[in-house]
Amino acid sequence: MAKADTWAMPTGGIFSRRRNRRRHGMGLAGNAKIIAAPAYERLLAVEPYLRRSIPILVVIFLLVIAAARFFSMMAWREDIERDTKTLLGMAANNLAQSMRLAAPESLPQPHEAGVLIDEVSRQGDIGGDWILAVTDRQFIVTAASPRGQKMAGQPLDSFVTGGQPLFLFGERAGVLDVRLDGRDWLAAVDILPGGAGAAVALADRDAIFAGWRRSVSLNVTLFVLTAGVLMAILYAYFSQAARALAADRIYLEAHQRVDLALVRGKCGLWDWDMARGKMYWSRSMYEMLGYEAADVMLSFGDVASIIHPDDGDLFTLANRIVSREIDQIDQVFRMRHADGRWIWMRARAQVVDADAPEIHLIGIAVDVTEQRTLVQQSEAADQRLRTAIENITESFVLWDAAERLVMCNTKYQQDTGLDPSEIVPGVRRQDIERRMNAIRSERRLMSQANPGAGATFERQLADGRWLQVTELKTRDGGTVSVGTDITQLKQHQEKLVDSERRLMATIHDLSVARRAEQERGHELIELNRKYMRETERAEAANRAKSEFLANMSHELRTPLNAIIGFSELMQQSLFGPLGSERYNEYVGDIYSSGTYLLGVINDILDMSKIEAGQFSINRESIDLCPLIRETVRVVALQAAKKDIEVETEIPDSISLVADRRAIKQIVINLLSNAVKFTGQGGKVTVRARKVSGALTLAIEDTGCGIPRGALEKLGRPFEQVQNQFSKNHAGSGLGLAISRSLTELHGGALKIRSKEGVGTIVCVRIPVLEQAKAA
Repeated sequence: MAKADTWAMPTGGIFSRRRNRRRHGMGLAGNAKIIAAPAYERLLAVEPYLRRSIPILVVIFLLVIAAARFFSMMAWREDIERDTKTLLGMAANNLAQSMRLAAPESLPQPHEAGVLIDEVSRQGDIGGDWILAVTDRQFIVTAASPRGQKMAGQPLDSFVTGGQPLFLFGERAGVLDVRLDGRDWLAAVDILPGGAGAAVALADRDAIFAGWRRSVSLNVTLFVLTAGVLMAILYAYFSQAARALAADRIYLEAHQRVDLALVRGKCGLWDWDMARGKMYWSRSMYEMLGYEAADVMLSFGDVASIIHPDDGDLFTLANRIVSREIDQIDQVFRMRHADGRWIWMRARAQVVDADAPEIHLIGIAVDVTEQRTLVQQSEAADQRLRTAIENITESFVLWDAAERLVMCNTKYQQDTGLDPSEIVPGVRRQDIERRMNAIRSERRLMSQANPGAGATFERQLADGRWLQVTELKTRDGGTVSVGTDITQLKQHQEKLVDSERRLMATIHDLSVARRAEQERGHELIELNRKYMRETERAEAANRAKSEFLANMSHELRTPLNAIIGFSELMQQSLFGPLGSERYNEYVGDIYSSGTYLLGVINDILDMSKIEAGQFSINRESIDLCPLIRETVRVVALQAAKKDIEVETEIPDSISLVADRRAIKQIVINLLSNAVKFTGQGGKVTVRARKVSGALTLAIEDTGCGIPRGALEKLGRPFEQVQNQFSKNHAGSGLGLAISRSLTELHGGALKIRSKEGVGTIVCVRIPVLEQAKAA
């Protein structure tokens, strides 16, 4: 025990020094790493930014070159234009001076002017792309250089456009841009004293800047080629860098996968150099044993210090290998973990080259601690299983795939009547069954759940006992047989048979009662058929009623429209006065009664259409705010008569995809009811907003209110609530029913909340649909 405690203590060597380094530092190599690591880490941190900055620097370089050349070329272009304007002004002035010297009092003759133009061209080194011309007082060209011969005898302004300041002010206007033959030119004019004539100099812009454009083209070509070369170099650099990074990543991933596979497999690689007495471990070896990984060679003493002394001697093993007694290792031993516990390791290795003068072994070590633990647990579980099988009350026997005995309990030996020496593992089943006690009878029972899973037998032994034997197949092809004593069950079987007879008699009585119940059920079915027929007749009558109302409403509307129209004509006295004031009163009564009756008929017609399923809605996008304000104006006159304030709280931008006429009729019906049942000086509020994908329209009044018991029947056709206030107001009772039906046709709902004597709130909720979906 003392010895084991001694080995559990930490020992010297590289492993103990490695633990000390964790506490006190890392030695000389560790100091070097400490000094070099920050700089290397900073380099690694900055390297991506340096790599990313290369294209930016290249682009900046190209932009600087492009900007420099651009400004240089633009400056050159300005110099060319400035010099050309100066030469034009000088040429026009020289030509004018030559004309004054040649003919001080008048304009030179055309041939003389041509000679002057040639002399000025030679003196000023003017090329053939310029035009020098001489004009008279009316700016008619009298002579011109070869390129301008077509202008001779023609007014100058018929060829040149945009040069009016030159014709008015001459040399004081300077050099201007003009248009000649659809092209841009520079022009200078010098008017002779007294306006006797003018000297004109023109220069073609395309000819002036031809050399400049060639230089620009050359510079652009060189810049594009330079940029292309730099981009190709940049692409090659990044391609090479990407390949290098990919190679590094592949190497690291492969190395990490190998390390991960070794760690997950709880194994490690080791390399033993026998000649130098050194051993190299992979990183997974250190991780299995809980030590800090290091890229150093371990000595015999370092490794031997963590091997359990009872499991072998590393030096003896090394001597056997050196003496060529063995050329491979396959051994299981314990190694001490960094936390002090022991780990079972299986080491396997092979000599690399048996004929080499220096012996070198490479092998693998696997952590088999869990396997040894499982073996021990399996042995303990097997012992517990055997004990449990021996102590059960049923007989138990296990046969292998070859029908040989594997194990059985004492109960099975007693049932067979054989001596224990005759029942040993390995005996054939047929030999045991041939020598066992005789069986009086045997009957096989069919399995209802899975007939192919096994077999069940009922056996009566020689001593009169009954056994129920169940045989099941194991996965390896063997057979498990369990025998249960069912003698008491068999003794109670006769009693069960008697009970079964009595039960059958009871079942017969129940059958008679069931037939009676079935007859009553048939009667109920027949009554249900009659009820369904009556229901269908009632629905047919309701449809016929709705169709009749619809037809009658159409028939009544025609004469009513005539009555209303003629009474309106009589009110307006289009064909002369009626004569008596009472007639006017009667005509007003006829008009109001006809209008009221037409409204009732329209309500009946709409209600009958809705009930008959003939009312269709046409959805469109509706701006709700103007529509509600329009309906408020409709009931405004009725509200003004009773001094009722109608207030609206509606956002300016609120829309709905619905049937415009139906929405308007809903709002008018509800507003009319609110105004109708609100007393003198009351208030009606209309609110609308979008909440949770639906439009909510609420109309609140301060009227008489509705009793709680009458709320349920409101909204049905022709239903009205009669109280001391509403009984004085005529109506068909269809307005609220139509509003509810139109709301439901839009997929919405209408709710009423009211308190008698306080007021009523009618809330309409209609789902908001998109225009495309509605279409």
